[in-house]
Amino acid sequence: MSRARFLLFLLLVPLLLVGCRKKEVYKPTPYHLVVPPYFPTNLNIPADNPLTEEGVALGKALFSDPIIRGYTGTSPDLMFSCATCHVPSAGFDLGAGNPHLCDGRPVGVNGTSPGHNAMPLVNLVFNHEGYLWNGAASDLESIVGAAIRDPNELAADPEQVVAALNADASYREMFRKAFGTEEVTLDLVQKAVAQYLRTLIAADSKFDRYLQGREQLTAEELRGYVLFSTEEGADCYHCHGGAGTPLFTTNLFYNNALDANPSDPQDRFSVTGRPQDLGAYRAPTLRNIAVSAPYMHDGRFTTLDEVLEFYNTGLQNSPYVHPYMHRINDGGVCLTPSQLADLKSFLLTLTDETVNK
Repeated sequence: MSRARFLLFLLLVPLLLVGCRKKEVYKPTPYHLVVPPYFPTNLNIPADNPLTEEGVALGKALFSDPIIRGYTGTSPDLMFSCATCHVPSAGFDLGAGNPHLCDGRPVGVNGTSPGHNAMPLVNLVFNHEGYLWNGAASDLESIVGAAIRDPNELAADPEQVVAALNADASYREMFRKAFGTEEVTLDLVQKAVAQYLRTLIAADSKFDRYLQGREQLTAEELRGYVLFSTEEGADCYHCHGGAGTPLFTTNLFYNNALDANPSDPQDRFSVTGRPQDLGAYRAPTLRNIAVSAPYMHDGRFTTLDEVLEFYNTGLQNSPYVHPYMHRINDGGVCLTPSQLADLKSFLLTLTDETVNK
């Protein structure tokens, strides 16, 4: 070998070695989920999708980015994301002023509705009773994928979603750090968004600060709390809990006397086939109830006052009404106007403005 060739060989060897090295495998950082001391400790986090700092950050970015439906343009009419119908400032619910709201229900990309109201997305990590109004979904990952595909929601082609993300260098890097691969798949998209959703904990309302001795409730709010927590009062606590159930929901399903002849193909009966589940739906959390209008599974009530008046005088009897509706024969709980005002004052103490901050 000539001297010139030998020198060239020496110069090329380091370059060849660099080219043969595998890209460094990034080890994601475990995410420390802060659970309030009085909240449940049994968390719904699947073993194959643990929370990581990088996975949560990726999920948060995807949640609010129209790229989650494969869209990278600038048309306002097509820039839909999860945050379009689950608005952070509305408790991750629709919110009364949402422009994508019609007759109490969300309106998707195609101008059609999935047929049900949106649900708030807080404190989902504590739920072990299935998801959605009827409990049909067993995990958050599948809900994300279903929303992406649903023609009445994001109406996306999964292949287009994956292609858009794979074409974005910054997202590829985020996927590498979160999951150890730059190759984006729909499964990883679902996992990232589900990780983010599990971190959304509402636990810093005025009522929480009252329980911790950091703030006082007014006389009206305290009277409302007593009404909320007693059968002889408003009798709310059976389905929505109280201080002993800080989620302000049991996450279980009830026919709450909305209709005398329930006939919704998306009720709990559609999942279980049990006649007692006709017209039954999940009791949603009352946390952030002041900002999460419209209300009920079909969004029929636009204000909190309408909800309270329904429970006060508007109950509809049927063979399927849950036994917890103790005042069904009276048509409601029959509170006075001042008692209703006190109850509302208490419910307004359940707003947590710090979620997602």
